[in-house]
Amino acid sequence: MTGYYILAGIIFLVSWLVSNQLKRKFKKYSKVHLQNGMSGKEIAERMLADHGITDVEVISVQGRLTDHYNPANKTVNLSEPVYMQRNAAAAAVAAHECGHAVQHATAYSWLTMRSAIVPAVSVASKLSNFVIMAGLVLAFSGMAFGNWIFLIGIGLFALTTVFSFITLPVEYDASKRALAWLQTNNIVTAEEYKGSKDALKWAARTYVVAALGSLATLLYFISLFLGRR
Repeated sequence: MTGYYILAGIIFLVSWLVSNQLKRKFKKYSKVHLQNGMSGKEIAERMLADHGITDVEVISVQGRLTDHYNPANKTVNLSEPVYMQRNAAAAAVAAHECGHAVQHATAYSWLTMRSAIVPAVSVASKLSNFVIMAGLVLAFSGMAFGNWIFLIGIGLFALTTVFSFITLPVEYDASKRALAWLQTNNIVTAEEYKGSKDALKWAARTYVVAALGSLATLLYFISLFLGRR
């Protein structure tokens, strides 16, 4: 298990570094005020209208970096700073979340696929680590069925890994749509666009780190299982 703790430590460190850099970037671009004077809420509503989306509501939620699109009730949820502020960071986040709304409205295949497996992934994420640990304990105790329980746990964890990789094209596409709209419609200046693009780039990297970390952990569990056979 020493190898697992080392791997977990490395993944945590990389994730922490990327997350910290993301926070610094958003703090930096929060100081780049938009010349058009639009708030995140207004930008979101404008992007939705420009794409002919009239059944999605833009609402404010508590916290920072808590922004998300909820396809279940069709709401673009913007954190309080993004919802109210008028800067390049707020513009980037608001447009990105609306990018997901556009994906939903156009039945973007990767989003449809991700939404379809959400219920299964929700269960798998809650049970996988418990089942894996239970399987290992039983296997190391000499119980033959412990390996099978361990394998079931690996299968559950594999589902969460697949989900994390399906999330990547969803997030990158949402950013691509957001940036294209911001630029094409002259919502931001060249300098503001540069800040928005950089902020979204670092936001996307958090998903990349999460996916690679999940894959590395999965491969470790698989190697551990094969080594016990």
